[in-house]
Amino acid sequence: MSSSARTARRALFQSGMFISPLQPGPKLTHPERPSLDSICLQCRLQIRRASTATATAPQTKTTSAPTTSAPPKPQQAYRIVSSIVLSRPPILTRPLHPFEKAYHLYNRRLNERLALPFTRYFYYKKGTPGDGEWKRKIRARLTPSRDVGVYSAYGEEAWNDEVLVGDRTGDEESVIEEVIRDAEGSFATPATKPRVGQEPPRKEEQVVAGEEAVEGEGLKSAEEEFQALTQAKKEPVPRPYARETEADRKGDVRSLNRRLERTLYLLVKNKEGRWVFPGDAVKGKEGLHQAAERVIVQAGGINMNTWVVGNAPIGWHQFEYSKMITNKEKGVEELGEKVFFMKGRIMAGQADLSKNVLGDTDFQWLTKEEVQQAVSTQYYASIKNMLAER
Repeated sequence: MSSSARTARRALFQSGMFISPLQPGPKLTHPERPSLDSICLQCRLQIRRASTATATAPQTKTTSAPTTSAPPKPQQAYRIVSSIVLSRPPILTRPLHPFEKAYHLYNRRLNERLALPFTRYFYYKKGTPGDGEWKRKIRARLTPSRDVGVYSAYGEEAWNDEVLVGDRTGDEESVIEEVIRDAEGSFATPATKPRVGQEPPRKEEQVVAGEEAVEGEGLKSAEEEFQALTQAKKEPVPRPYARETEADRKGDVRSLNRRLERTLYLLVKNKEGRWVFPGDAVKGKEGLHQAAERVIVQAGGINMNTWVVGNAPIGWHQFEYSKMITNKEKGVEELGEKVFFMKGRIMAGQADLSKNVLGDTDFQWLTKEEVQQAVSTQYYASIKNMLAER
């Protein structure tokens, strides 16, 4: 190394700008970038000037042109409708099948054979009018029961307790006639005429119009006693009402007094001309239950005593509009209706559409089969499982 080089090196070492290879230098802060202590003074000044110029440089604002966006498209939704399935439950039991009639009659006659004999004097004191009336009736029907026909459970024909084909003994009309004749005290055959399995009546059992025969008068013939019974004054007994009502005979579908053995449902004819259950859109914060109660009053009037059963719907139906309807109040486009059905019962009263505010024009009380004929196929497919079979 020359003397000039050694002199320059010594000057740099004294000024602190030279690092000896034997002298440990500062640790690098970055594996690839040396610290400022290892950079010469001239380089430091250049770096400082560059950073100062960058900080003092004026920043130019860039203004972008305003963008014009299209208005948002209305949201599509369905209208929520609460509909009430208002029904009248059956009032009468269903008519029995002929096999069921024969089966029940056989069991009643079998019970007469298995039961203990009727203890007459436990219920009627001997010699009283009640005892005489009982003896007169038992000679006519041979059994304490009034609805099993002429049958002796302890006679020779006790085994013959089945009803033959074509016998009307177990029919409803026949039973009613037998009970009425028994209450009136009139019989189709002489009361003292012996029947199959019955012994001839004794002297003390001879009665005329509920009174015992007077001693010394002797026994009267069966024909004479029958004539006396038919001429005796009878107390009229009211007959029960028939199953078929006047509304059934006239075909009045607006009356609740029809099809008493079936469940009837209220259908209304809406403003579109379709037969549906009464319903209206849910308004505000009301629920399905509150909306159904409101629909009953607005559709059928206030002259009905009704009960909305539960808060949960029993079914639903989706109806699509032919054209979307814009609901400006909610800001949506309605594609159709989602109808939720609530169950209801009517206990009294009748529907009245004179003050209807929903646009309904007519109403009917129909059975399940009649509902199927009135409504559309798609509508019935949604409601058929909610309707009772009887």
